[in-house]
Amino acid sequence: MIGKGEALPVTQQCALLDLCRSGVYYQAVPVSAKDLELMRQIDEIHLAWSFYGSRKIRDELWDRGYDVGRDRVRRLMRLMGIEAIYVKPRLSAAHPGHKKYPYLLRGLSIIRPNHVWAADITYIPMARGFCYLVAIIDWASRMVLSWRLSNTLDSSFCVEVLEEAISRYGCPDIFNTDQGSQFSSEAFTECLSSHGIAISMDGKGRWRDNIFIERLWKSVKYEDIYLKAYGSMAEVKKGLTDYFAFYNQKRWHQSLDRKTPAMVYFNTNSQRQVAA
Repeated sequence: MIGKGEALPVTQQCALLDLCRSGVYYQAVPVSAKDLELMRQIDEIHLAWSFYGSRKIRDELWDRGYDVGRDRVRRLMRLMGIEAIYVKPRLSAAHPGHKKYPYLLRGLSIIRPNHVWAADITYIPMARGFCYLVAIIDWASRMVLSWRLSNTLDSSFCVEVLEEAISRYGCPDIFNTDQGSQFSSEAFTECLSSHGIAISMDGKGRWRDNIFIERLWKSVKYEDIYLKAYGSMAEVKKGLTDYFAFYNQKRWHQSLDRKTPAMVYFNTNSQRQVAA
């Protein structure tokens, strides 16, 4: 939009478009190799002890031989979109500007596909950078219905993954998420409401309210991401395409009576009937 080689000075171009010049001149600095390594370690620590805050994660990093301060750990945690999971005070205080939705799953018996879907976002480390993964699962079958990768934490890729899941599998009765800004955004909630889907949101910090997708992240990272050390988003996309096909169609779940998620979702004992 702003052309630095144009005859009209950048100052006047910014004035005409009502833009701040600092944003035009700013050039993003890539994340350092040291920070990427720390983020990889923080991700492992958070996955193992999700109740650890920046102080305890710093202490664990010290124990692993990393000389790092709490402020740096806290900054990287914010960049990764993670925080300590525990019951925080004033849980009933709604986020300013975001509509608060109740948690609808308490005491609910969820035994059939498309009764409840759930979604969440997680940080994905790569050899040269990082990205974010959003996925939607069917609660009863644990089947991954759709997923997307993004290098930013905006709501657009969450809306895209929701629209894909609905187009492929229809609509659930209830959709459950945490209170993250991506899921409480007007674009995301409007997409759910327009399809007549009831919106359910976890209590702030209540990771157990969405426990099945938290377990999915652990499986994804320990069974694929950490083993492969992907170098780019293209490699991550290709690898996760294979992994989620395996997860849905080949990975036996003891909690599902030794069936795969696809078997339970499609109500069949034969994988020949599983959708590609």
